Amino acid sequence: MNPFTMMQKLQNKIKVKGFNNRVLLDNKKSLKIKNTKILIKGTNNTLHIGNNVNIRDSFIEIVGDNCNITIGQNSIIGRDCYLSAKETNIELNIGDNCMLSRSAKLMTSDGHPIYQNSEIINQAKNITINNNVWIADNVTILKGVEIGSNSVVGIDSVLTKSIPQHSIAAGNPAKVIKQGIKWKH
Repeated sequence: MNPFTMMQKLQNKIKVKGFNNRVLLDNKKSLKIKNTKILIKGTNNTLHIGNNVNIRDSFIEIVGDNCNITIGQNSIIGRDCYLSAKETNIELNIGDNCMLSRSAKLMTSDGHPIYQNSEIINQAKNITINNNVWIADNVTILKGVEIGSNSVVGIDSVLTKSIPQHSIAAGNPAKVIKQGIKWKH
């Protein structure tokens, strides 16, 4: 099932492989998507995109089983962003009114399993970006992170830990540097 318009199909590379994978668009006519690669591979995976979302020149991948990526309404995914949900039972959720600037990377997995005594020691973990969050240029958000609503992550930051709502985090690794803030689109 491919709910994209013909123009959206022509302007993007969309591959859905496996069984019972779904792409859900709240309103395909309000979706602005161009030069984006979407790969969904595995079983029972879902990509859900809300109303009035704008995605440009990015890569969205879901590889595994029972994984989901949700992009909330009125959100912007800037050029060269990378959204990845991998492994099993993993979610990457971006809330409403979020803005991911150029080259943001959100990864629920390290990409490859690392074993110790036959056990995987680097399991994938969910990522949650709550409503009205601004992710600045070249930010990397790693597995297990939750960003509270109305927060900002500064340029070139690497977020390895969750941050509370109404906060600014910056650095590598990112740390909360201000609290009690608001920002406007």
